[in-house]
Amino acid sequence: MELPYYSSPDESEPLEMTIPADCAGLRVDQALAQLFPLFSRGHWQGQIEGGWVMVGGQPTRQKNRVWGGETLWLAQEPVLHDETVKPQNIPLSIVAEDEALLVINKPAGLVVHPGHGHREGTLQNGLLYYDARLAQVPRSGIVHRLDKDTSGLMVVARTPTAHADLVRQLQERTVHRHYWALVHGIPPDQGEVAVPLGRHPQQRTRMAVVAGGRPALTHFTVVRRWAGYALLECRLSTGRTHQIRVHLQHLGFPLAGDPVYGVRSMADEGAREVLRCFGRQALHAFYLGLRHPMTQQPCSWSIDMAADMVKLVNWLDQERA
Repeated sequence: MELPYYSSPDESEPLEMTIPADCAGLRVDQALAQLFPLFSRGHWQGQIEGGWVMVGGQPTRQKNRVWGGETLWLAQEPVLHDETVKPQNIPLSIVAEDEALLVINKPAGLVVHPGHGHREGTLQNGLLYYDARLAQVPRSGIVHRLDKDTSGLMVVARTPTAHADLVRQLQERTVHRHYWALVHGIPPDQGEVAVPLGRHPQQRTRMAVVAGGRPALTHFTVVRRWAGYALLECRLSTGRTHQIRVHLQHLGFPLAGDPVYGVRSMADEGAREVLRCFGRQALHAFYLGLRHPMTQQPCSWSIDMAADMVKLVNWLDQERA
């Protein structure tokens, strides 16, 4: 089941928040309509009945009342319907384009589509400004996403036909996505991680390795090593939320700078300060390969490592050679 106006199950994020005091006494469906006024009360009633909403860690019913202070959890973060997303003049780094698709180099810090807490200033807003015809394409042509603080290549469909074909290719796992990942530790020269991923049983905004989760497969090869660090090339066979970040943490090699799945404390003051200034997980999508949605001919694109990651690698060359 795919929820209306939500991103795809493999790529979406859950939402967890505290119900504010001004919702006290409201039914759950009324509170949701007040918190998310761009979505109707009927919409939220459908989400509640479908089991996609929890209050206080438990499934709820629309007639239940809230009193403020409870934890509200939504299985997928609300994504605004295309008609409510307004064009904005946001600079885009276009790697390639034709009548069927755009290939974008997304910078770190840019959210892909509007949602709770990010109503404007997203990639989707910028795409609609760049090409008004994208308003006629599902999700403005977005077929996959990168985390806010992951940089690199994304493909965007410019027609409904191209959108359907690219979604099919993602489902059939024929889209090739390669990433640079800088990790803590000394991993083996190469390997793969094939463990299922799902929502963390306690922290629902996080992903985790869980029994009964969705199958996930990541391949990696070590490209460079330093004392206590390594640069990996990671290749995705599936596209689960936070897949590389969780898989590498599971192996004991978390991403440098990752605020969620990374190293909690570091004895090395110099490295701690460098990673604090870096300010994000060291993950960059540098290669994208697929079949062109119109010609079905293989095509691919690659880009240089993001400038902030280059600085991090240069620091390691100087300090950890």
